[in-house]
Amino acid sequence: MKRLLICVLAAAMAFARARAGVEVPSAGKAAPNGVRHTHRNPLLPETEMADPDVICVDGKYYLYATTHTKGYDVFVSEDLVHWENRGLAFDDPRRGDWAPDVFCNQHGDGKTYLYYTDNSAATNAGLFRKQIGVAMADSPLGPFKDKAVLAQNAIDAHLFQDGDAAFYLYYVDLTGGFKIVAQAMADPLTRKGEPKMLIQPTEPWEKRSGEVTEGPFMLLRNRVYYLMYSGTGADSPDYGIGYATARSPLGPFSKYRGNPIAHRQRQVLGPGHHCVVEGPDHKLWLIYHQKWDAGKNFHRFLALDPLWFDDAGVIHVKISRGTEEPGP
Repeated sequence: MKRLLICVLAAAMAFARARAGVEVPSAGKAAPNGVRHTHRNPLLPETEMADPDVICVDGKYYLYATTHTKGYDVFVSEDLVHWENRGLAFDDPRRGDWAPDVFCNQHGDGKTYLYYTDNSAATNAGLFRKQIGVAMADSPLGPFKDKAVLAQNAIDAHLFQDGDAAFYLYYVDLTGGFKIVAQAMADPLTRKGEPKMLIQPTEPWEKRSGEVTEGPFMLLRNRVYYLMYSGTGADSPDYGIGYATARSPLGPFSKYRGNPIAHRQRQVLGPGHHCVVEGPDHKLWLIYHQKWDAGKNFHRFLALDPLWFDDAGVIHVKISRGTEEPGP
C-alpha cells in the first residue's frame, strides 16, 4: 500500500517521502568490490504470501500481506530482499483478512493507518460478505486498533495522497461484478461524498478466468495518474498487471493498449496484486506475488522486480523467477 507518489523519476523519491512508505521492494547495496547484491524470486519461500504492501519509514521497509488471514504480520527489512517477521501487527477477531494497505501520515498526525479487507457480518455485505475498514497505530509495527468500516461488499483498499495533500481511497466494489472505484476522503479515517466508478473488466485478458479488475495501486508522474491494477481471477496462472491513465485522480481513466505489462511467461505464473516502492538504490521496484504452480488455486509467494518509466511515460517491468537478478 500502500503508496507511492511519483512526479518524474526524480520526484518518485518525493512521493515516497510524502507517502512515507509505499515503495517497492528490492534492490541491492553495492558490495565492497562494487558488485551489487542480487536477489532471487521467490522471496520468503517458506511463507505462503499474496497481495503485498510495503511502506518505507525512517529508512526501514515494512511489509504486510495476505498470509494466515487472522490479521496481518509485519515484516521488516533494510534492503527489500531480506525480511524479518516482527509478529502480529493487527489481530482481527472477524478473520478472513486479505490485501492490506498501509499509509504512514508522516506529514500529518504521524499515525500509521491500515486499510484491511476482512469478513463482514452485515446483512448488506453482499455475496462475498467482505468489507473494507481502517485501523490505526502509533507505529508501523502496530498494534493497530480498529477505527471504522468504510465499505461493504468490497475488497482491496489502497489509500493515495495527492500532491495537494488530498486523500483518495481506491478499492474494488463487488456489487454487480468487480469494479475499481475511488472514494474521496476528508482525512485517512473519514469518507467525503460518494464513490466514483473508474474501471471494470472490458479487455480479453481481464476475462480469461472470471471477469476481474482488482488490486488498485496509484502512481503520479508528470501530472499523469497511473491507476495500476490486476486482472482476471487471482487463482489463475493468467492473472496479470495492467494500468490506466488520467489527468485527475478521479478520472476518466484510459487503459494502456499494451496491457497486461506483467503476465504469464515461461516459469512465471499469475504475477499480480502489487505495490511499488522506491528502493535503497533510489529506483522503483515492483513487489507482487506469483503462483507456485499452474493449477487454479491460491498458493502464492512474494516476488520483487524492477519497474521503470520510459521517455514516453510508459510503465515497464521485468519479472523473474528462479534466476539471480540485480538487487536494489
